[in-house]
Amino acid sequence: MVVIKTEKEIALMGEAAKILTACHRELRTMIRPGITTSEIDQFAEDFIQSHGAIAEQKGYKGYAFATCASVNDEICHGFPSNTPLKEGDIVGIDMVVNLNGWLADSAWTYPVGKISEQAERLLRVTKECLYIGIDKSIIGNRIGDISHAIQTHAEAEGFSVVREFTGHGIGQIMHEDLQVPHCGRANRGERLSEGMVFTIEPMINLGSHRLKIDANDWTARTVDGSLSAQYEHTIAITKNKALILTEQD
Repeated sequence: MVVIKTEKEIALMGEAAKILTACHRELRTMIRPGITTSEIDQFAEDFIQSHGAIAEQKGYKGYAFATCASVNDEICHGFPSNTPLKEGDIVGIDMVVNLNGWLADSAWTYPVGKISEQAERLLRVTKECLYIGIDKSIIGNRIGDISHAIQTHAEAEGFSVVREFTGHGIGQIMHEDLQVPHCGRANRGERLSEGMVFTIEPMINLGSHRLKIDANDWTARTVDGSLSAQYEHTIAITKNKALILTEQD
């Protein structure tokens, strides 16, 4: 069942989102060649805790880290490691913040130093897909309208859309019932109504949409070794338009 949030509950989620987005803004300046994703993970956990919140991913179904750190061909759920990032890499950092029982979730893909034109274009189009999906998130539309708009844009630009992972409802638990695929047919699925809160988090690949899962049973990566990028916001459906709780700017 889709959990509808009150204005007060959305505001509480917004307070968690302020901590999350502040952390992402800090990461913009610290992600550079030579830093490790373990160092990024420790920074994020310390930052979240210093603001009186909890890194919700740590311990979730046995997951051992405060963030997911997905490098290059890793689509999502990458484990932070002690391998230094190098010039030209891209790294997706995904985190969930719990403040007083209310959650916010956002992922962002960062360039490491100077990246290739192809990688720059992948990041640009993936971010465009996110905001195109948000533009479709209005009362009366359906989930499929979001999905179709994202898929149409990504494929028109020559990229592919990961099928196996979706956006999701969120509130006091990380994954509520609502699922938000990033590909599909328009005018299908749940109709959007005021008070819905969910994530949109397209994962877009340079090559094939197909994936494989690492031996750790968490990390998904492209089957052909091509680059993958992800951007994610937590949004709330309001009377006028989607409210982006995790907007960084």
